[in-house]
Amino acid sequence: MRLRRTRGESSSTAVSVTNLWKANFRGTAQSIGLFAIVTVALLSPQVSSAAPVKQVRRVLIFHELGLSSPAEILLDQQIVAMLQNSPFQIELYREYLEANLFPSPSEQQEIRDSILHRYRDRKVDLIIALGMDPLAFVVGMHERAFKDVPVVFGGTLVGRADSVKLDSQYTGIWDSFEPEKTLEVALRLQPKTRHVVVVGGKTAFDSELVARFHERLRSYESSLDITYVTDLPMRQLLDSLSRLNANTVVLITHIGLDAAGTNFVGASQADPMVVNASSAPVFGPSDVDLGHGEVGGYFDSFAVEGSTVGEMATRILGGESPKNIPVVKGANVYMFDWRALRRWGLEESNLPPGSIVLNRQPTVWEAYKWYIVGATALMLLETLLILGLVWQRHRRKKAESELAFTYDGLCLAVEAGRAVGWDWDVKHGRDRWFGDLQTMFGMPSDSYSGNSSEFRRRVHLEDEELVWKAIDVARRDRKTFVAEFRVVRIDGGIRWITAAGKFYYGRDDEAERMLGMAVDITERKRVEETLSDISRKLVQAQEQERSRIARELHDDLNQRLAMLAVELETIQAIRPDLPSEIRIRLQELRKQTMEISTDVQALSHDLHTPKLEYLGAIAAMKSWCREFSERQSIEINFKDNVSSVVPPEIGLALFRVLQEAVHNAAKHSGVKQVSAQIVERSDGIHLVISDSGRGFDVEAAKKGIGLGLTSMQERVRLVNGTIAIQSRPIRGTSVHVRVPLESGREAQQAAG
Repeated sequence: MRLRRTRGESSSTAVSVTNLWKANFRGTAQSIGLFAIVTVALLSPQVSSAAPVKQVRRVLIFHELGLSSPAEILLDQQIVAMLQNSPFQIELYREYLEANLFPSPSEQQEIRDSILHRYRDRKVDLIIALGMDPLAFVVGMHERAFKDVPVVFGGTLVGRADSVKLDSQYTGIWDSFEPEKTLEVALRLQPKTRHVVVVGGKTAFDSELVARFHERLRSYESSLDITYVTDLPMRQLLDSLSRLNANTVVLITHIGLDAAGTNFVGASQADPMVVNASSAPVFGPSDVDLGHGEVGGYFDSFAVEGSTVGEMATRILGGESPKNIPVVKGANVYMFDWRALRRWGLEESNLPPGSIVLNRQPTVWEAYKWYIVGATALMLLETLLILGLVWQRHRRKKAESELAFTYDGLCLAVEAGRAVGWDWDVKHGRDRWFGDLQTMFGMPSDSYSGNSSEFRRRVHLEDEELVWKAIDVARRDRKTFVAEFRVVRIDGGIRWITAAGKFYYGRDDEAERMLGMAVDITERKRVEETLSDISRKLVQAQEQERSRIARELHDDLNQRLAMLAVELETIQAIRPDLPSEIRIRLQELRKQTMEISTDVQALSHDLHTPKLEYLGAIAAMKSWCREFSERQSIEINFKDNVSSVVPPEIGLALFRVLQEAVHNAAKHSGVKQVSAQIVERSDGIHLVISDSGRGFDVEAAKKGIGLGLTSMQERVRLVNGTIAIQSRPIRGTSVHVRVPLESGREAQQAAG
């Protein structure tokens, strides 16, 4: 039996997700590379021979526990990492005795018989036995089932070495569990310690560890009061730990079963309870036990052990004999949790040299280095700016003397850029224009002076109110005048322009002068109209393709899945004599088929819902929210207050925005509740979708490769609506959409 038998808890695993653009890039690069190889092969008569194929070596790993144990995961990862250094192609097999889940001899015998049956006709090149039970199993069956196969073992207590007889085919590493070194460190950290409490459980393994502590700590009993607490129910144990005095340390072995018969899953259950209840610092036995509040100790390191076992295995696969690789003892390290050291006021300087300290918080410089550097740089920049202002003041007079020359140059630049500038004398009503007057107004491109009413007559009749209202607002609020509008040329032609101007005020705060610039944007407007028409047609084509795919999924694929489920059920009915394992498997396959069918049907409805056509937008949205909520186990609070009939174009746009926003919330927000509300107001239909999840950077998302946000914005734009997406990390996300009802008729006319 080995220490990690007790580590049955699940460990969190960080999963690296490759961005889609990287995947696309790699796919493109691979395609180009393949094309280049084929081209060279066709053009060159002499082609080098292919690289030799690596020889295959079969490695069988026996695990005492399943990969739910953090110790097993760590060992397996380190071994696989070392095997990658082998010159061979490794064909890896894993078998799990699951001694903690199937402890009875009969269950273990069934597992062993099954393993022997699987490998009766498959020869392996190397066996790795992790734990005492796998090692004993391999030793017992080595001559009969695995003859002449070298074995590397690990994860077994050195005290159990005499229980198995190993020959020259074996090498490996014995666990060297030395709790006395942990106690030595505890005494260095807390010199006033007078009492030591050793906490353990009632399983056979618990008792074995406690006996190990007795043996290794016996020399300290003359100077310390050492108490072994192994026969208390958990509640009483925690109560006694909460009343320890200040001169005490706690050494935890393992609690798999308490005196009341309650089972615990190792460090994930018992250790946090002990640490939280204890009024004295707690020290643990191995590196997979750290992280619940334990201070640390002289740990049995499964990371080092896995690397050592993997290195031995690689050497044997390379041709080295196991008898030439000596069996080693111990894979121990000093490891501590910085947070626990701070909690108990223990000095890090008292730790042994070479100790590993985890979870250390950064210093002020480490945490704020770039802020400090930025502030210093900002002060230097401000100094340079002040010096620059002094220098600029010196040059101002020289610049003023060149102003007249610059003005003439501006006129030339404006004309060359096909723009028009103006200088409006507000008090006297005089207007002076200069630049490319020919293109914009059909008059000679020099300069023109006249009354301001002349400009009013050039503005298109439908845009006149918009322009003069914008001028009045800019004049009253002292803002920059900005507007896009149409002007009528002398020959009757119509041009689009964008204009910007600024008012200048006298001492009486009355506007005296306005300078501005206008640029011809007729071609841009034509392109925008063309692009808008293309976007509308693309959306229509997308909806048609959605409808087609939805029909294919529903009428073809879904029907075939249903027939497959029926066939599976028929097989069970016509063959009642099938073995129970096959009948169970058939039932599972039928269940999976029905689940796939349900998912396909849901996807079909997401792509194209007939309810949108027959029930209207509001009813379709409400129905979709209810179906999605049931399918994804997420609560959607949908509220509506719309009395008018929503045009089909607006309804479709709002429906797709709702779908995209809710999908994004369910996938990325991390919450199980989404709010959706659609109401009718005087300025149109308002749709709001919000959640209180983790949020995201909107600008970064818009620059990404995804089309979700872009599709939402384009759909809303095509019905003359507006959309605003507000989101901040950890503060949720909200999507606000407003669409005027009259835009539905305009969109219908444009589509027609």
